[in-house]
Amino acid sequence: MKKLLTALVLITTLGTAPVMAADDTLMPVDTMNYIGYGAIMLMLVLFVVTMLVLLRTFKVLTRLLLGAEAKIAPAEPEAEVVPAKPKNSLVNKLLSLRPMAEEESLLTEHDFDGIKELNNPTPAWFMGLFYITIVFAVGYLLVYHVFGIGQLQDQEYQTEMTIANKEKEVFLSKSANRVDENTVTLSKDGAVLQSGATVFKTHCAACHGENGQGVVGPNLTDEYWLHGGKINDVFKTIKYGVQAKGMPNWEKQLTPKQIADVANYIKSIYGTKPAGAKEAQGDIYKDDDAAAKTASI
Repeated sequence: MKKLLTALVLITTLGTAPVMAADDTLMPVDTMNYIGYGAIMLMLVLFVVTMLVLLRTFKVLTRLLLGAEAKIAPAEPEAEVVPAKPKNSLVNKLLSLRPMAEEESLLTEHDFDGIKELNNPTPAWFMGLFYITIVFAVGYLLVYHVFGIGQLQDQEYQTEMTIANKEKEVFLSKSANRVDENTVTLSKDGAVLQSGATVFKTHCAACHGENGQGVVGPNLTDEYWLHGGKINDVFKTIKYGVQAKGMPNWEKQLTPKQIADVANYIKSIYGTKPAGAKEAQGDIYKDDDAAAKTASI
């Protein structure tokens, strides 16, 4: 018994440990809760089993003690044997059924071709559940199909998709401002390029020209670059600037998303050859995407 109790305490401690784990654990909170609940349920089952074992032990001890007393006590005259009342099983009790030994008392007067019928009605709890399902079905029909209070599956799907799209927009708006020179990617999305064009005309056109042809700053439409022509290089140049050549840093004036958008816009105007373009400066940079596109054609 001591070993059993020790095992119960050990299982309880191990089972509840995940629930009380620190917040920095790699296991999700829901998983820890499920493990804890499972351990608690296992503990309850073991407790019930222990109680049943103890009850069985007490019954055996009682029989042994009564048997010993019967051997010591003087013999009594045999009493008239009364037939024991048939015991009803637990299943029959739950289903409100009578034992098979009482079939004769349950027979109805109905008789057809030697087949008789038992008067063993459906349990009350089962009929109650049956009536509840009828009420539920009527209520469901009225709510969803008659009055239109609740949403049907297709309507609920559309609602969930709308909510998901809004949550996606919020997530993307937050994650977009986490981009830097290491994670920025080249994009051809129209919205991104339009946003970049607006930023360019507002903050960059004074030095690089309305069309990127170059004024004080270099021409941004040819294949020559002073500080690298990759999208990562362009982002880095805009973000940190080049103080020695008069290029200011825009890290505090523009958000990371705006810098990424204008960098993508600058990459998109490559090869446009605007009028009055400034002479080439820097080194030749072959655009990998443009080269791959040309090779595929």
